[in-house]
Amino acid sequence: MNAGRGGRLARAAGSWWVALRIARREARRARGRTALVLAMITLPVLVLTFTAVSWRMSELTPVERADRQLGAADAELSWMVRVPIVQSAWAETWRSDPEDVPSAGPVTAGQVTALLPPGSRVVPLRRWVSFDARVGERVDDGLTGRAVDLGDPLGRGLVRFHSGRAPAGPDEIAVSPAALRRLDARLGGTVTSGDGARSWRVVGVVEYPDDLGPVVTLHPSEGRMETEPGTSWLVDLPGTADEALFRRLNAHGVVVHARVPAPASDTVTFAPYGRSVMDVEGMSVSVLVGGLGLLEVVLLVGPAFAVGVRRRRRDLALVAVAGGDDAHLRRIVLADGVVLGAVGAAVGVALGVAVAFAGRPLVEQHLFGARFGAYRCWPEALAAIAAVAVLAGVLAALAPAWTVARQDVVAGLAGRRTPPAHRRRWLTVGAALAVGGAAVAAFGAARTAPAVILAGLVLGELGLVFATPTLVGVLARLGWSLPLAPRIALRDASRNRSSTAPAISAVMAAVAGSVAVGVYLASDDARSATMYLPTLPSATVLVTGSDPDRPPPDLSRVSEAARDHLGARTVAPLVEPRCGSDTGLCIVSPVLPAERVCPWTPGDWLTPAQQRRARADARCAEPEDQLGGTFHVLVDDGTALPVLTGAAPADVAAATAVLRAGGAVVTDPRYVRDGRVAVRVTRTGQARPDPPAVTAVAGYPLPTGLGADRMLLSPAAARRLGLSVQPFGWAIAADGVPDEDRQGRFVAAVRPLRAQVEIDPGTQGDAGRPLLLLLAAAAGVVTVGAAGIATGLAAAEGRADLSTLAAVGAGPGLRRLLSLCQSGVIAVLGSVLGITAGLGSALIILTALNRRYASLWPVPEPYPVVVPWATLGVLVVVPLVAMLGAGLFTRSRLPVERRLD
Repeated sequence: MNAGRGGRLARAAGSWWVALRIARREARRARGRTALVLAMITLPVLVLTFTAVSWRMSELTPVERADRQLGAADAELSWMVRVPIVQSAWAETWRSDPEDVPSAGPVTAGQVTALLPPGSRVVPLRRWVSFDARVGERVDDGLTGRAVDLGDPLGRGLVRFHSGRAPAGPDEIAVSPAALRRLDARLGGTVTSGDGARSWRVVGVVEYPDDLGPVVTLHPSEGRMETEPGTSWLVDLPGTADEALFRRLNAHGVVVHARVPAPASDTVTFAPYGRSVMDVEGMSVSVLVGGLGLLEVVLLVGPAFAVGVRRRRRDLALVAVAGGDDAHLRRIVLADGVVLGAVGAAVGVALGVAVAFAGRPLVEQHLFGARFGAYRCWPEALAAIAAVAVLAGVLAALAPAWTVARQDVVAGLAGRRTPPAHRRRWLTVGAALAVGGAAVAAFGAARTAPAVILAGLVLGELGLVFATPTLVGVLARLGWSLPLAPRIALRDASRNRSSTAPAISAVMAAVAGSVAVGVYLASDDARSATMYLPTLPSATVLVTGSDPDRPPPDLSRVSEAARDHLGARTVAPLVEPRCGSDTGLCIVSPVLPAERVCPWTPGDWLTPAQQRRARADARCAEPEDQLGGTFHVLVDDGTALPVLTGAAPADVAAATAVLRAGGAVVTDPRYVRDGRVAVRVTRTGQARPDPPAVTAVAGYPLPTGLGADRMLLSPAAARRLGLSVQPFGWAIAADGVPDEDRQGRFVAAVRPLRAQVEIDPGTQGDAGRPLLLLLAAAAGVVTVGAAGIATGLAAAEGRADLSTLAAVGAGPGLRRLLSLCQSGVIAVLGSVLGITAGLGSALIILTALNRRYASLWPVPEPYPVVVPWATLGVLVVVPLVAMLGAGLFTRSRLPVERRLD
């Protein structure tokens, strides 16, 4: 029994060895087809290898993280609280008992040194400092500031100097290369603060390995850093950090990040750094996306194997005559996939590693924004990528292998083609998978499960792949009335379905994915635009002081800047109510009438029945959260009203009349009943807080369509409620919507006043357009590539037919026209199927999502179905480009050669 089994294994191994030798010989013979297959396998392997190696190098080891964070120091101390703590091994997290304790507050160098061994030295470090500067006529506040003495060896170890020296005083700074470009400065130049109050001289260009963005390093001011939050301490120890030092510092509330791990706690266990619970959903999505990519490679490579099998049908028939059975024939064809997949994997992995190493500086600078660790690979990931590449080659050769095992040996010896009969069961299987995939995708959308949605799309795509050969056959039968060239193109596509159908399916898959994602992104952008409510009218600018206890910015200077840069028409004062001389917090808000209050709040956990009742209740159409409606309350006599609301002149006149009569204006009409609005004043923070006082005043509803609800009290109403008033800023009506350049100049002009500027940013309507065009371009590349590959293979396969056409007197232009039609069959049919499938998939998903949303309360904004016409326009033009390219790059001279059959 064992001897028989061993003999079978030996024969199988010998058979595979012979098949692999034949595959290697065939790869050398058909060098063009081999290069094509290798290119299609190598390219995705290269990209995946590049990504895996780059990601592996970006993952720092604990030792590398310590070197980067500590530089030349032995440890970094952060005094968090004044009670004992326990910390994780590498100081990523810590805990105290009790947890809700105040921070440590100001810490001095002497206090830190007192906890360290004799001979220790400390240097203060702040890893984030607010910094803004003038760049031309605007203020740039997007730079990161750090404060450390780079002249000290402990601070100098944190950076790498490009040029210059360390700042020696508070009027000098060192900048990173990115900050140097962003500030439009030079070494030795001057940088001015945003408010113009001070300036610094650039004396050095340094780089922080953990942040390659725009970073400015300030010199630590004398005594300043010890009193500000966020200050840590770099420590130079006379020895190494031992367990006793960790215990002593932790007992005083100090977190220690040293070059050695902290001792484990006896009471608290921390999760290992960098490890998290496996995300099943994310893993599922990654596997499915990888499966889609694998399917795309198989569909693109499959036609080349199919053509190779047809060109070798005589050789394979000789193998059958010599005694080879179906298994031997299948192994010979599958060995092609193994050999080319293995070679493609080896070349792709080698090139990917080389490109990752060579392009490392660019990836660090532009993608990760930080320097990597040591040069290293990811052997497990590279092995998996290589295995997937070999699997792609085997799967691409699988269909041709089964086909060759069923060919007629006599026809193969004669060199005649005997296309296998295409059974209707594949159409049935394809239709069942397509319908099932649509149902699964709809179910996943209703449950908001991305992995289930993607699984449904994969099943639907597989169904269309199985049904494509039948569709090609149907189109071929309908082409009898067409001219000669398109009729021959359709006939060849039907005869060679094993190579044509995969190419059409590859185009369909790429286009369908691009269209489906494009429709979803366009619909999501439209939904976001519908949901977005501006907080201010488009031409309104608010200027307020940075300190609420100080007077607002000077009116004359604000008005001058507004006229110069915004073309201001009106500058109105902003006044807020205060609780008089009371020191407690004063909250002023309107009160919703009891009969208009919704019985439920959005944060409640409601049953489906309660949600149905809430949706049917008119009071719950605009529900409030547990804290009630949030209103911005101001005191105004009608001066700031038109600037803040943007209302029509008639509404402004009526609302102003109510204010001058001693009433109030609210932007939510529900709060006004019978021309009155109830106003509640709540005083908190007192030893014995007074109960909230509710007073009814004349009210006017003024809906604005803005996202911020406002209540404007008249001065008389404020006095009636016992409130005082406090000016805090200005409301400006600009001459039209200020663009980014005008906004920047205005902000720079008022920054010396220590003013804050508020302008509604508006919607980002075209935020998804670059991604849509990128998806369309990717689908276009696949379409052109698949059409070109299939057209070239069809031209090589149809040389005998072209010779016949030349023999009967066909003109030279016919070959170009034939190539154009062959490319058109693949590109047009694949694009049409892909656009149809993509639109259908997107419609199913969006419909399921909207039905799900309709059953919730509060009812989320539904997704509109928006077709990205720009993307579809690109996808419609791409087949024309593929056809034109096939016609231009095809030689017009028809070959004349003797046919064997």
